[in-house]
Amino acid sequence: MADGAHVGRVATGISVSELVDAGEGTLARVVHLVGQLSTSAKPLTAADLAAIVASPASCLLVARDATGDLVGMLTLVSFRIPTGVRALVEDVVVDGAHRRQGVAEALTTAALEHARRAGARRVDLTSRPSRQAANRLYQRLGFVRRETNVYRYDLG
Repeated sequence: MADGAHVGRVATGISVSELVDAGEGTLARVVHLVGQLSTSAKPLTAADLAAIVASPASCLLVARDATGDLVGMLTLVSFRIPTGVRALVEDVVVDGAHRRQGVAEALTTAALEHARRAGARRVDLTSRPSRQAANRLYQRLGFVRRETNVYRYDLG
């Protein structure tokens, strides 16, 4: 378990830290979590995970239970644009056996702290309306729904 500086801890015994080095065991858990997040994502390789961990634009936060098992993750993407530092939360996933235990809240809170330290003035995320529990969590944490249009251009 090679994680970076400890970022946060919640009462449920969950600790959150930035993943800074990913071995095979970590890759297997990440692949397992991605499978719970998306059925259409292509399988993540060790090289893919290493690139994510090494990227200065992404911070992969992982949540571990008291036994050290990886039970959730969140990617914080941040980069500088002419108007300042932009921060986005992407790919939030908690293992099905660990949901409703504060894991997503711990991950999101840690991401907000990380974005603040990086100089971001705000953090954006998107969440499908059908993810009612996630939407309630984000609103409870202070995220405000924006009236905007989201566009996507499919390059595939």
